[in-house]
Amino acid sequence: MFKKILIANRGEIAARIIRACKELGISTVSVHSEADKEALHAISSDETCLIGPPRVARSYLNADNIISAAVASGAEAIHPGYGLLSENPGFADACEKAGIVFIGPPVAAIRKMGIKTEAREIMMKAGIPVVPGSSPTATFAEAMQAARHIGFPIMVKASAGGGGIGMQLVEKEEDLEKAFDLCRQRAQAAFGIPDVYLEKYIQNPRHIEIQVFADRNGHTVHLGERECSIQRRHQKIIEESPSPFIDESMRSAMGACAVMACKAIHYVGAGTVEFLVDANRNFYFLEMNTRLQVEHPVTEMVASVDLVKEQIYVASGQNLSWNQEEILLSGHALECRIYAENPYNFRPSTGLITRLSFPRGENIRVDHGIREGYAVTPYYDSMLAKIIVRAEKRNDAIALMKEALNETVIEGVKTNIPLLIDILNDSDFCTGEIDTFFINSLLQRLQDNGGSKTAD
Repeated sequence: MFKKILIANRGEIAARIIRACKELGISTVSVHSEADKEALHAISSDETCLIGPPRVARSYLNADNIISAAVASGAEAIHPGYGLLSENPGFADACEKAGIVFIGPPVAAIRKMGIKTEAREIMMKAGIPVVPGSSPTATFAEAMQAARHIGFPIMVKASAGGGGIGMQLVEKEEDLEKAFDLCRQRAQAAFGIPDVYLEKYIQNPRHIEIQVFADRNGHTVHLGERECSIQRRHQKIIEESPSPFIDESMRSAMGACAVMACKAIHYVGAGTVEFLVDANRNFYFLEMNTRLQVEHPVTEMVASVDLVKEQIYVASGQNLSWNQEEILLSGHALECRIYAENPYNFRPSTGLITRLSFPRGENIRVDHGIREGYAVTPYYDSMLAKIIVRAEKRNDAIALMKEALNETVIEGVKTNIPLLIDILNDSDFCTGEIDTFFINSLLQRLQDNGGSKTAD
């Protein structure tokens, strides 16, 4: 087992990893930018290291500075969390060359799944259904030819993308050129690679993902699904497990495909295989995230596991702690992401947190990286915290989450808590009648009924 781990991240996930390490008796090293010197993750670890100025490119994405900090501190391993450098194969490779264990999958697996078009080819060869689509297209002429072959409507996506960044829906031919150019620009800005590809647009799909885990000896399991259809701007804000749409037969089929995906790339560690599911229960491979997910706590709550500790065990060379038969899912868990933003138009909100209070109670969990006096700046993602609840039945979990949100106090910045409560009160959400366009339709209903909410 490792004696010291450096956490190459910030915010709530850094605090989450620090907590797991402390419970395992492992010393921690946090890294921070100049803007984060008083952040919770920076002051709660055993050691801390300044890695650069506030902007992400010069601090949390500065691989050289992070690895130098790990070497100087004597850390044996680096946990990348999610986002930032967590799916960067160059960073994972640099860790390996520096003699530091990267707590994540092999470099080859990250590379294969990082380029979405290559990932699609691998999945098709493995017999896993994928959304009809194209290879990377470098010119508009190629894109138009592919679009006519696939058939409109289509989605234009960044080949090296993730998190919904740059995705463009195109419903007719005359709109393709503008969407193609815009997607290439955003792909270049976000990922350094302008390549894009096209996919058939699945009408009103659900976004459902399977949590997977594998060790170095090829033992691979899935831990059920997470329903992730409640999204704003292609980014999730509420997740739950199990999905109200999935029955045991479909869960087994999707889980088997997710395990096949892992084996096809010799995967190691925690990962997530994401699927789009249509109204007829056909599911299609969307992408694989080769890291821990923001929403991993809902799986932990229903499966009674600790995925972060398991990442550390597996990275240190140990076998998985459980086999497939030992993974028993029980109850229902919900997660709400709390963002510093206007709840109805999603504009980020910055400022000083002047008052902070989170709910407490049985079956309520709060993962956060903030405190009173913390400055919410424009430099980083606006997520402040995650509230996770568990109950035996979905309706009870919804009720408990509403109580928890109503008890949450965050003053000094706007948050999306009012929208989260609106979602939980919505009759379609309560009956499980949801898809990835739920938020759009909800906001329209709120505007029709209340008028001024969405204009604030």
